[in-house]
Amino acid sequence: MSGGGRCNFTNMHASPDQFLSANPHYCRSALARYTQWDFIALVEKHGIAYHEKERGQLFCDISSKLIVKMLLDECAAAGVRIETDCAVSAIHHTAVGYTLATSVGQISAESLIVATGGLSIPKMGASGFGYDIAKQFGHIVLPTRAGLVPITLSGQPQEDFDGLAGVSTECIAASPAQQFDGPVLITHRGLSGPAILQVSSYWTAGEALTINWLPQADGEQFWQSQRDAQPSALPSQVLAQHLPQRLAQRVCELAGWNRPLQQFGRKQLAAMGEQLNRWPITASGTEGYRTAEVTLGGVDTRELSSRTMESSKLPGLYFIGEVVDVTGWLGGYNFQWAWSSGYAAGMAV
Repeated sequence: MSGGGRCNFTNMHASPDQFLSANPHYCRSALARYTQWDFIALVEKHGIAYHEKERGQLFCDISSKLIVKMLLDECAAAGVRIETDCAVSAIHHTAVGYTLATSVGQISAESLIVATGGLSIPKMGASGFGYDIAKQFGHIVLPTRAGLVPITLSGQPQEDFDGLAGVSTECIAASPAQQFDGPVLITHRGLSGPAILQVSSYWTAGEALTINWLPQADGEQFWQSQRDAQPSALPSQVLAQHLPQRLAQRVCELAGWNRPLQQFGRKQLAAMGEQLNRWPITASGTEGYRTAEVTLGGVDTRELSSRTMESSKLPGLYFIGEVVDVTGWLGGYNFQWAWSSGYAAGMAV
């Protein structure tokens, strides 16, 4: 499903800097022990053709099914038994390990690795099962929320963009904590696109959110130079050279910039520049887990070993991937955390 069916399986720039966590240094050990280059070597070993799309994002040339096949082939080579349609009704810690009561019978093992993901995209079967297991064994689960998710607008803010659904442009989306450049897409419900998805992981309802419609220029200098170059032009005519025409027209309508540039004074142009570079967005929320690519929060990493992912409460219990409070940026980083944390636990057991 990832990457439009071509699986954005890692990112060449993966480092701890692209991950969010209440314990920000936790991911360093695992990411260092199994890097993006290790996974790329595995992909190449299986002869899977891939390419860089942009910003270090690596995709299969053909299909994500090749990555699935690669993982299944690796499992087969290691003698892994895979049980599908296998519901787990109970988990017990015993003197020798763990016993699972399942729909295909009882399963016992020395170690139990929880790799059940988060709450995002429930139609795929996502659930809070992993969090329930953590709580059962006394672990703290930090509050969860949708990440890498479209922003919703309502009321007047939504009406401001009425009729512009489908329009996209390069911008900078900023929250108080972080900002990202990239395409911003206007939707029927609000705003999406890579820049919005990225900033959504840092933004919470009620916080300020701004869009820089002209990231390539200082707004004040832009308007001053444009007034000098074409004083009789309307702001919308000038802005349409840098933004999609309908969006440029709407921005100028909303701002009240409806007269020739020569009629604006220096202070007015400065204010126009500030507004263009920091356009306020009053967001009502997000689209939630239904369309979110990741789940923020999860099993508290302060109770897990950063080297092995093992629980500090019970021996032989491990948590990896998205169920843990480690969340990556858009662009293959969350896959890399899955590979790295999975490798750490796998080597430990």
